Amino acid sequence: MADPSASVGDNLPRVLNFNVGVLGHVDSGKTSLARALSSTASTAAFDKNPQSKERGITLDLGFSAFTVPFPERLREACGERQYDSLQFTLVDCPGHASLIRTIIGGAQIIDLMLLVVDVVKGMQTQTAECLLIGQLTCSCMIVILNKTDLLPSDKKQSAIDKMTKRMHKTLENTRFKGCPVIAVAAKPGGPDAPDTEEAQGITELIELLKSQAFLPHRDPSGSLLMAVDHCFSIRGQGTVITGTILQGALRVNDTLEIPALKVTRKVKSIQMFRKPVPSVMQGDRVGVCVTQFDPKLLERGVVCTPGSLRTLHAAVISVQKIEYYRGVLSSRSKIHITVGHETVMARVSFFSRASHSGQSGASVGTPSEQSLDSFSFDWEFRHQEEFLSGQAEVEGRAPQQWALLEFERSVTCPPLCLVIGSRLDSDIHANTCRLAFHGKLLEGFEDKNYTETTLPRLKISKDKHKEGAVERVTDDYTVIGKNLFKKETNIQLFVGLKVTLSSGETGVIEGGFGQSGKIKIRVPEGLKEETKQLLSSSSKKKGKGVAKNEQTKDEEGKTDSQPIIIHLNFKRYVYDPHKKMVQS
Repeated sequence: MADPSASVGDNLPRVLNFNVGVLGHVDSGKTSLARALSSTASTAAFDKNPQSKERGITLDLGFSAFTVPFPERLREACGERQYDSLQFTLVDCPGHASLIRTIIGGAQIIDLMLLVVDVVKGMQTQTAECLLIGQLTCSCMIVILNKTDLLPSDKKQSAIDKMTKRMHKTLENTRFKGCPVIAVAAKPGGPDAPDTEEAQGITELIELLKSQAFLPHRDPSGSLLMAVDHCFSIRGQGTVITGTILQGALRVNDTLEIPALKVTRKVKSIQMFRKPVPSVMQGDRVGVCVTQFDPKLLERGVVCTPGSLRTLHAAVISVQKIEYYRGVLSSRSKIHITVGHETVMARVSFFSRASHSGQSGASVGTPSEQSLDSFSFDWEFRHQEEFLSGQAEVEGRAPQQWALLEFERSVTCPPLCLVIGSRLDSDIHANTCRLAFHGKLLEGFEDKNYTETTLPRLKISKDKHKEGAVERVTDDYTVIGKNLFKKETNIQLFVGLKVTLSSGETGVIEGGFGQSGKIKIRVPEGLKEETKQLLSSSSKKKGKGVAKNEQTKDEEGKTDSQPIIIHLNFKRYVYDPHKKMVQS
């Protein structure tokens, strides 16, 4: 893609776009705040969804913007690339619990977050969830205490001070410790009040936003990736895709790919908030007109440089549990996975590094040597029935865990993207966190037949343990074992595996004995004398039988005639098509 900085002679005002996410609990006044701040609304802004107007909540990401003169303090950081103005693009994320998948989609495209809190109600369930999403996706935050008009005037300041203190305490152990807190009334009198009522505290908020704004990392190089949040057609012109450039750059006449539809389209024109521009780059909020396609096929998703994105049927990710999630994370369970700009159901299986003693060239490094997001098909892993919480830490850090995700439908996403696992099907009214874990996508499986082509490369083993008993001795080097296998077991699969006897000897399974699942075990070093005595005495007792009046004597001798136990330990690789058994 061409570098948009080439368009120096276009005589257009240079605008730096800064994305601000407006997140919070339902009915905390996010849309009213965005409206009070904004001068220009984009196509997706202010609850375009008819259902939103009916329910009075934001159902989709709303986008709007306002522009301020470029702050002098940022000019030095800009270097050669100078700007005339700073545009704050507001991403109004829905606060309704069932729409958390949309919030996650919005949070991935923001530079700074406004956490809107109802000053009367304080932190609520979705406020906490929005805060968690913010911690995963964003480094800066401002807390907005909204609806101050609802506080009695004589107690207003003390209530604001109290809530400010409470918010600082809540944020103490997060990455947003010490962030600014400001009080406003975005829509005095509530949503039904006439628009003549002037919003309070908005001028101060704009000044605070200007002081908190920074020069976000913007890089025009690399492949284009654009998050699409809305799509519509204009008769005679083509189809307009609106969204945010996540990486790379785009110019008029470029070709882009719509991976979900497996088609490419030519860029006819580009606009930023209704102003035509010849090019855009990472971080810009844009409308792109391309040659015609049915807009209903792409309401949300991604577009990219042709061939740059992969469509995945499964993936390996790094996993970190979200500390506020109270549920158990079990292997083979299904969970909602948000990856790229999509949310899909996936079956999850957890695993960790196997014990590294004796592994061929795959020792587990120290935390400094092995990054949290490293992974290799060469490593040996161990299957986990569930995510291990509170395990012994290695040098102050929890052991690394991974997960295999098997998607119910294929997803299109960039490499190393953020992955969030959540229980969106849990009770939306329950006061519990539904965000379960987060991680990075480390390895994607593009082949539809990945279970046959790629999964066998993933060396995840399960430890198996079987127990049986020695039935009798046939000679000094051979015993017959029972109860280790069922009658229908194919004993040939186990021939050559080592077993240990509870008396201390090591033996090898030579084969089956008879038709009832018994086995013949060869003891290369020979049986110990005491083992032979123990086995012969127990078999004699069996032969003689026990009279009723000898019962007490027999009970006394029971400790001597305890059976000798056979222990068989091995491991099986979960994805090995041949189901081979392996012993270290």
